[in-house]
Amino acid sequence: MVIVQEADFDGATLLADLRERVGAQAGAIVTFTGYVRDFAPNQATQTLFLEHYPGMCERELQDVADTARQRWQLAGTVIAHRVGALPRNAQIVFVAAASAHRGDAFRGCEYMIDALKTRAPFWKRETLSDGNSFWVEQRQTDHDRTHAWDAGDAAAQSTSHTHHR
Repeated sequence: MVIVQEADFDGATLLADLRERVGAQAGAIVTFTGYVRDFAPNQATQTLFLEHYPGMCERELQDVADTARQRWQLAGTVIAHRVGALPRNAQIVFVAAASAHRGDAFRGCEYMIDALKTRAPFWKRETLSDGNSFWVEQRQTDHDRTHAWDAGDAAAQSTSHTHHR
């Protein structure tokens, strides 16, 4: 399931829907929820505006989910991503992976959040509390992580890292 929308989402409902769809096929479901955070410790974020390429964005997210399902034998997935103007602390993204085993669910969920950050056509404009506004550039570390997953690098498949915008 892939959802791109302006409205907020209910992670508990998305999780319950996934659980119902996969039934007894899943012994584990791993979820990730991302939020709008401050740009830097001394600069409060007022809003984060996300633009996307409709149609193409959903297709790319579906491809990310399909790839994860094939690589880790996932019984089901969910990617929900918001667009439009989002205030600080708002939910941005929800990703879930269901599998018979926890290892596959963890790796599938982590892969999807890493891959969508570099593959999905989203553009982010951040406005700080002082009124300054700028486009958020893709971080090299995000690109490197996605490339490592695609290359099968075991280091990319560790959950001991920090995600950044």
